[in-house]
Amino acid sequence: MQPDESQYLKCRTGDIDVHPTEKALVVYYEVEASILGEAGNARHEEKKECQKIIRLRSLNASTDVSALARKVVEECKIIHPSKLVEVEHLLLYLQNRKKGSTLILHLACNPDNLEELSSSLARVLREDWKHSVELATTIIYVFFCFSSFSQFHGLITHYKIGVLCMNIIEHELKKYDLWQDELEKKKDPENQSLRKEYEKTLKKYQSLLVKQEQLLRVAFYLLLNLSEDTRTELKMRNKNIVHLLVKSLERDNEELLVLVVSFLKKLSIFLENKNDMAEMDTVEKLACLVPCEQEDLMNVTLRLLLNLSFDTGLRTKMVHVGLLPKLTALLGDDTYKHVAMRILYHISVDDKSKSMFAYTDCIPQLIQMLFEHGEERMDTELISFCINLAANKTNAQIICEGNGLKMLMKRALKLKDPLLMKMIRNISQHDGPLKQLFIEYVGDLAAQIKQEGDEEFVIECLGTMANLTIPDLDWELLLKEYNLVPYLKDHLKPGSAEDDLILEVVIMIGTVSMDDSCAVMLAKSGIIPALIELLNAQQEDDEFVCQIIYVFYQMVFHQATRDVIIKDTQAPAYLIDLMHDKNVEIRQVCDNTLDIIAEYDEEWGKKIQSEKFRWHNSQWLEMVESRQMEDAEPYLYGDDPDALEQPDLFYSTAIYSTDNITSVMYLYQYNSTTIFNTSQKST
Repeated sequence: MQPDESQYLKCRTGDIDVHPTEKALVVYYEVEASILGEAGNARHEEKKECQKIIRLRSLNASTDVSALARKVVEECKIIHPSKLVEVEHLLLYLQNRKKGSTLILHLACNPDNLEELSSSLARVLREDWKHSVELATTIIYVFFCFSSFSQFHGLITHYKIGVLCMNIIEHELKKYDLWQDELEKKKDPENQSLRKEYEKTLKKYQSLLVKQEQLLRVAFYLLLNLSEDTRTELKMRNKNIVHLLVKSLERDNEELLVLVVSFLKKLSIFLENKNDMAEMDTVEKLACLVPCEQEDLMNVTLRLLLNLSFDTGLRTKMVHVGLLPKLTALLGDDTYKHVAMRILYHISVDDKSKSMFAYTDCIPQLIQMLFEHGEERMDTELISFCINLAANKTNAQIICEGNGLKMLMKRALKLKDPLLMKMIRNISQHDGPLKQLFIEYVGDLAAQIKQEGDEEFVIECLGTMANLTIPDLDWELLLKEYNLVPYLKDHLKPGSAEDDLILEVVIMIGTVSMDDSCAVMLAKSGIIPALIELLNAQQEDDEFVCQIIYVFYQMVFHQATRDVIIKDTQAPAYLIDLMHDKNVEIRQVCDNTLDIIAEYDEEWGKKIQSEKFRWHNSQWLEMVESRQMEDAEPYLYGDDPDALEQPDLFYSTAIYSTDNITSVMYLYQYNSTTIFNTSQKST
């Protein structure tokens, strides 16, 4: 402050109220500090809202309230003498409030009084709850104490206290909206008079809000205790309890929020409640609570989000409202890491959401966690999460950056961990540079296949190798060096191993058959008859059938193996039988394979063409017959006795030239779509 300036303080007394829980008065006042210039004008002004609590320890049933009021006004300089009568009334209220509470508690100590006491309190609450928030809070608190014991739930339900509490909550929430609207109308920083009125209203609003939130808290707590009975909970749901709870998430009171979120978490395990929460945009409101400093609130919010994350639509909404980076940041916090990871795992199940992880630091954190486990088996949640993420190409590229793939392979081969190998297998399915990274590891993978050990681990090794459809890989050398052909043939026999392993062997053969010399080697080893035998055994399993036919498709590309299939086996006959299978993919692979066979073998070409014509002709005839029946149907039950004498009614729609019959054959178009391996799935 400059020498020519002086300071001026001004105090304005506001409202005086009773303390909600203690024997005390709360005085609200405003201090205005001004710095006056040499001319006496205010050069700088500052306002601060304050409150003073006057504790009245000597107040009891015999206290002279008038004398105490005068003493309070005399000693507290911020209370104007004109407030004496108001202070006396407040002290009188405090004196009676204490007496009333003491009497109720004294009566409640005797179990014989509980029923009569409950009846009286229920009547007072029903008649007077709108007149006093404090009264409603006190009475509901008494019933809340009763509700802590299941034995009293019947008594509380009998007097319909739960229904009354829900009505009170609904009323208070509507009142809160009105307060908000009133404040918004008076909020005009440029208008000085409105600004003062706004500040006054805001102060009053804050005082009322404290009382209202105390009421909401005891009312919700009472309902939470009563909801132990699922029948009572259903009645609450029918009365829209979810709506009331979600609406209360807009509050700032942490104790109230902990209660509300806990209640929602309890309700969320039922489908109907979960659907109500989805309609109320609950996820958007919960996203505002993550992160928060209050540990209990943070924990219960994350657990509610975990329950909601089982729903596909709500998982998508979590991504849209920006929860992904928030949850990722919690992976570094031991307090919340596990529940955050479970939510993220659920989100990673959806293919559309997988790519979003690439734009956070989630993947580097997960890889670090993987390598921190040493030689111990990893947490199932952690590795399952990584498996899902690896199914996305962009995520897989981030995983493999630097020595990522090398470290994963080293760990997987050392620990023989099937889940870690499944993650590697998902990485290997992506076309482009990622597959090239596996060339230096094919020898290690082939060596694992021949070893006796964990069958699940061998399945993942086979699946990884089967994904490596790259031209730079010398499959012939690999098969010879590790003597894999006998292994593959032996594991085609039905019952030689688990079906999952046999299927991976078939897929592996399909990949290897892309190489001309390997296809010849496999054909000479007698694998084609073994495949036909397996086809007969697994003809009801569409995945097996599709993959075996795909092997035939690959082999008919090569001259040597094509001749073996056409001349030495009955594979074409099996393919013709499967031309009209119900499975679309099987039909497609069959058509493509038969097209190649028909092109190179005239005899089989005629048989294939004849079968295709026969099939399409039968379909055409069925269509004609169905049309005849449709056109004839209106006349079958008519009242006209001469109706059957009109042959054109039956034959007019069935007049086709022979050209129409033969044209069916020419309308058929051959497909050349290649069926690729489709065995990789998210966990």
